[in-house]
Amino acid sequence: MKYTKLFGKPSKNKFRDLESINAELLIQGGFIHQEMAGVYTWLPLGLKVLKKVENIIREELNKLEAQEILMPALQSKEKWLISGRWDNVDVLFKLPSQTDKEYALGATHEEIVTPLIAEYVKSYKDLPVAVYQIQTKFRDELRAKSGILRGREFGMNDLYSFHRNQEDFDAYYKKVQEAYFKIFARLNLDVKMVEASGGDFTKKYSHEFHVLTSAGEDDILACENCSFAQNIEIASLKDGDKCPKCGSVLRIAKGVEVANIFDLNTKFTDAFKVKYTDQDGSLKVPLMGCYGIGTTRLVGAIVESSHDEKGIIWPREVSPYDIHLISLASRDEKINNDILQKTDNLYQELIARGYSVFWDDRNKISAGEKLKVADLLGFSTRILLSEKTLVKNKVELIKRNEINAKMFDISQIIDNL
Repeated sequence: MKYTKLFGKPSKNKFRDLESINAELLIQGGFIHQEMAGVYTWLPLGLKVLKKVENIIREELNKLEAQEILMPALQSKEKWLISGRWDNVDVLFKLPSQTDKEYALGATHEEIVTPLIAEYVKSYKDLPVAVYQIQTKFRDELRAKSGILRGREFGMNDLYSFHRNQEDFDAYYKKVQEAYFKIFARLNLDVKMVEASGGDFTKKYSHEFHVLTSAGEDDILACENCSFAQNIEIASLKDGDKCPKCGSVLRIAKGVEVANIFDLNTKFTDAFKVKYTDQDGSLKVPLMGCYGIGTTRLVGAIVESSHDEKGIIWPREVSPYDIHLISLASRDEKINNDILQKTDNLYQELIARGYSVFWDDRNKISAGEKLKVADLLGFSTRILLSEKTLVKNKVELIKRNEINAKMFDISQIIDNL
């Protein structure tokens, strides 16, 4: 991609009136466009990040032998009546139809996946089974806020698992926890797994995964030295108390919830009369687990936890492009043409080697402006060609999360990426 061809270019204006860093930087950088409160269009740069986040999730869930499906966003009232949640979920968008029927926009998908499983799981031999999707959710939030951290329309990955017994469920629940930590590590996020209430989903415990940041909405009581953490809503301890796990000090911190997991037991499988024939010929109800990751929220959490005063700092695995290639103009027309030609040659070679490259190919634009845009966009790796580097037949290599640039011969730059 060349800058001059990009749809949704960065803005020179800073959106300081916005209430969150992620909204400010993502809108200014041309990653997203706000349509209304809590609803955004994902522009080309932002969509690239989002798709990379989604693919990381896919890769780790596929290792758990979970299978991807895609369920409808439009859901029947009848199924929500069966689960008993039609009148109990206050954020549910309800739609009257011209056929005099009522529908809901999917805020969650237990009402779809549970009867779906009933159609295909008949025997103990069909269990365990796990399916997941990555889809848009809709919730009628009274106050959409914090950019893409709390929206009315947002992306989510939800995974559902079904099991013969508690032992099998507990083993899978632990595997999902481990998979989630792998996902967050690849996104360069420092995440705490937090004990929390089950809310409307279950009377049992649940676990939330929080990125600790001042942009968070939840108060987390977290140990400074070990993994222990609790949502303040259920905590019996308080700020300054000793950690029950290691004895260190507990402190209250703000967290952005990016994922949660629930033991649903038979709450939904009972409601939808899901039964299978066990090995001894008896009919039994499978146990169910629910696991969710906010995909669009993850992008916002990355920005909140990985930025500086100049702009975003994308982790390498989700950087919109592998390389941000920058050619700085010279006042000498001949030298300027030479810079552009050598940059074009490198651009083509990088692409041929399999790298995705974003070339700021604007001519006669000041070095300061180009570098300011580069800092705002925050791609993980930057290659710079200028009159200064050209005379030495070299280029500058700069990592977004590092201060100092390194010089390499043009012929050797690919070997040092």
